[in-house]
Amino acid sequence: MSLRLDFTASDRPEAQAACVRLKALYGSSPNPDVVVALGGDGFLLQSLHKHLHDRVPIFGMNRGSVGFLLNDFSEDNLVERIIKSESTLISPLSMTALSRDGKEHRALAFNEVSLLRQSHQGAKLRILIDGKERMDELICDGAMVATPAGSTAYNLSAHGPIIPLTAKALALTPISAFRPRRWRGAVLPHTAKVRFEALEVDKRPISAAADTYEVRNVIRVDIAEAEDLKATLLFDAGKGYDERVMAEQFIV
Repeated sequence: MSLRLDFTASDRPEAQAACVRLKALYGSSPNPDVVVALGGDGFLLQSLHKHLHDRVPIFGMNRGSVGFLLNDFSEDNLVERIIKSESTLISPLSMTALSRDGKEHRALAFNEVSLLRQSHQGAKLRILIDGKERMDELICDGAMVATPAGSTAYNLSAHGPIIPLTAKALALTPISAFRPRRWRGAVLPHTAKVRFEALEVDKRPISAAADTYEVRNVIRVDIAEAEDLKATLLFDAGKGYDERVMAEQFIV
C-alpha cells in the first residue's frame, strides 16, 4: 500500500532540516492522504486548525520540546508506521466571546478556552452550565475549559484532571482560585454548554483565548464542543493517546 504524504514543519531549525530530508526520501504531494507535522505540540495545534476542513489525518513527529501529542521522530519506515498507526478523532471547542464594545468574536480551540485577568486585580467570574448558575462568584487569575486532548497542557499545569478521550468529558479548571480557595474545578460531560460572565469589568478587565486566538475586554464567553467538526490524529501502534494519558498519571 502506498500513501501520498505532505510534510509541514515549524520554524525551528531541526524541524526545517528534517522536513527537507523527509521530502527527499518520500516525496511531497499537493493532495496528501496524510500530513506529517514536524515540530512541537503548539505547531501540531496550528496544523490541526489549518487542515480541519480538509479532513486529512495528521501524523505528528516531535521536533520541538514537550511533544505529548506527537510521535517519536524517525526517518525510517515512515509509510509503514503510518499504515499501522492508531487514529484518534478529536473535536474542538467553539468559543463565542462578547467584548465590551458589543462585538462577537468566534474561534475554535483544540486545547482549551481560557479566561485571564488583564490587570493586577483578580478576575471575578460567574459560571453557568447548560443555563443553570453553578457558581455565583469565582475570584481567580482565570479559568478554562479544556478538551481531553488539551487536558495534559495548560489544564494540567493548573492542577486540572487528565481526561482520556474515551471519557467524553471536558475539564473546567480555575487558575489560582482565591475565593472559593479550595475549589479545584469540575469534570463536565462533553455536551455541556459553559458560560462565563465577567463581573465588575470596569475594575477587573478580562481576556479570553481559544488556543492562539485572543480577544480582550470580554464580558461574556460561551463555550461548547463543536461536535460536527472532527480532526484525525495518528499515533504509532501501541502508543495511542489514551495509553499516553494512562502513563502520564503514573509518573512520580
